[in-house]
Amino acid sequence: MARILTDPHFDDLELTHIYNRNVARKKADWVPAGVQWTEDFADIINSDADVVVELVGGLDPAGEWVRQALTAGKSVVTANKKLIAYRGVELQKLTQPHPCSLLYGAAVAGGIPVIPGLQQGLAGDRILKLEGILNGTCNFILSKMEQGAEYATVLAEAQDLGYAERDPTEDVDGFDARAKLVILARVGLRADVAPNEINCRTIRHLVAADFVYAQELHCTIRQIARAELRDGALLASVGPMLVKESSPLSWSQGTENMVISTGMFGGQTIFSGHGAGGHPTAVAVVSDILAIAHGGSPVNLAARKVAANGEFRLPHYIRFVVCDRPGIVAEIAGDLAAEQINIRAILQKPDYSSDHTVFVVTVEPCLSSQLGRALAKIQKMDCLLSPPFEMGILTD
Repeated sequence: MARILTDPHFDDLELTHIYNRNVARKKADWVPAGVQWTEDFADIINSDADVVVELVGGLDPAGEWVRQALTAGKSVVTANKKLIAYRGVELQKLTQPHPCSLLYGAAVAGGIPVIPGLQQGLAGDRILKLEGILNGTCNFILSKMEQGAEYATVLAEAQDLGYAERDPTEDVDGFDARAKLVILARVGLRADVAPNEINCRTIRHLVAADFVYAQELHCTIRQIARAELRDGALLASVGPMLVKESSPLSWSQGTENMVISTGMFGGQTIFSGHGAGGHPTAVAVVSDILAIAHGGSPVNLAARKVAANGEFRLPHYIRFVVCDRPGIVAEIAGDLAAEQINIRAILQKPDYSSDHTVFVVTVEPCLSSQLGRALAKIQKMDCLLSPPFEMGILTD
């Protein structure tokens, strides 16, 4: 970001201060000599800077620095999705007594202008549904698994390339995408939901065989974040899902992100591009700074507090690994039928031994709670070598 700000193309912006630890070690020779490096945040607050950019991440101490800047009447630009997801509403209120702004276009989908698009371009529509791929690390892993690689191998590659942290929990277990979904729901659906109310499912349990069976169903697998207003309630979830090959979401590869909004009047709008990496994020940050410098003001429509649940009615994919014996499918069908769930298809590749048979059952649309009760019964079968693994199948 600092390198963009020092580019002559942006001569209406001036970088005045850089706050960091160990500045003696981190000073760069390409930064203009007039820029003040400091290890004391009070120097930033007491300066004449109009905009403070926060790129530290996390809730604290970043949250306290943002609070101090807004209270001092300085506008803030941040890429901190966790801070905006958990404290964005209260921080936004701090801008009201002052002529300052809080912008966070880089907090979701990197350089893709999805937040400005929802706040400005689609403010005149009534957005009913948002769904998308919000985590570039997971998309990189799943894109590679689609080509035949196993999870552990691709995760190690993602870590070596810097896409995944040594502890990948935030990404692969869905918490990163959940924070971004909370922000999108607040901006697009005007629904303020606590992050912990949204159910997350990990991608850790996916295996190469799931992609083989997905192809049989003309699908692929992606980590999907989705939120939908239905009958006054917010349905929301994050986790791996089967996505039809005809869906734009199946086309996203590598670290790309994609968000699809569905409006009552404007229909579908697709936002797509590079959602991870320093350069796309820096572009979004500088765009927010320019918006403030030129008097741009986001449309901050009030969001109402809502509770979320993950009770989507969807068809489902269920993978079983069993020691084969007669009657297995009949038992599974019986437990599903007891919950009013109909089987749609049964898929089994022939190249498995009888003592380690992998097969897939797809079922007609049902609620997550229905399927959960059925699988709790099925899980007690003595032939199972591992718990059944299920995913929703994304439908129009």
